[in-house]
Amino acid sequence: MATVGTPLATKATRHGPLWSVLNLSGWIPLLVIAIAWELCARSGMVTAYMLPPLSVVLERIGSDAIEGSLGLQVAMTLYRSLLGFAIAALVGVVLGVGINRSRFMRWLFDPLISVGFPMPKIAFLPIVILWFGFHDLSKLTMIVFDAVFPVVTATVAATATVARELLWSARNLGANEGQVWREVVLPAAFPQIMTGLQVALPIALIVCIVTEMKMGGTGLGGAMMETSRFADSPGVFAGIVEIAVVGYVLVWIMSILRRKLLGWHPESQAVSNR
Repeated sequence: MATVGTPLATKATRHGPLWSVLNLSGWIPLLVIAIAWELCARSGMVTAYMLPPLSVVLERIGSDAIEGSLGLQVAMTLYRSLLGFAIAALVGVVLGVGINRSRFMRWLFDPLISVGFPMPKIAFLPIVILWFGFHDLSKLTMIVFDAVFPVVTATVAATATVARELLWSARNLGANEGQVWREVVLPAAFPQIMTGLQVALPIALIVCIVTEMKMGGTGLGGAMMETSRFADSPGVFAGIVEIAVVGYVLVWIMSILRRKLLGWHPESQAVSNR
């Protein structure tokens, strides 16, 4: 049995995240929920309006996909989410490094981040609407404003906790301050910065959906609100399933990028050796 199990384990290790997705045992809880959903909806305990059967919801998703409306809604939501996330990632990393390198920036931004991080940023949505209207600029502003905080805090914490021995060694070898940051601090802090980015990406998607619901227009959030206005229960639940799938795919892709970008790091080597 040992000789049979070894190739399977090696195959799982070689495929990494893709193998974990194809591994059916991890999908059993979702399968149980799906079956319970279908049985509960068809049992008569609730009306079809309150909980349409999963099969009806999946049929609705299929028809929307064939018509082309689903692709448009998903594309618009992904466009706003990923663009806002990219801007937040760039601004957050630059700002986090600047806070650690400049006393003035630390004095200026540290209290703002301390106050703003735990605050529900969605409270600023009426102000953003007043300033920029109901167009994409308002939605992108809210996405960046919300997603930038975990990136900043992760960057500040990561760059501040780099081992002093590494900095002393680099300076003793003749590296200037810019080289120390580019070749020592940022590579050493990159795993924790990636963690901040992994937190920021779902936030970007969540805020995008919320702003689409509030402002309307194309996108998964706007489509859900449109169906709810017409009491289209399968359409509403179809939107929930679509958002869940999009969110899962984004998080899965981000985990793959982390493994690829941190292939040199001990955490990736530890995962590959499991």
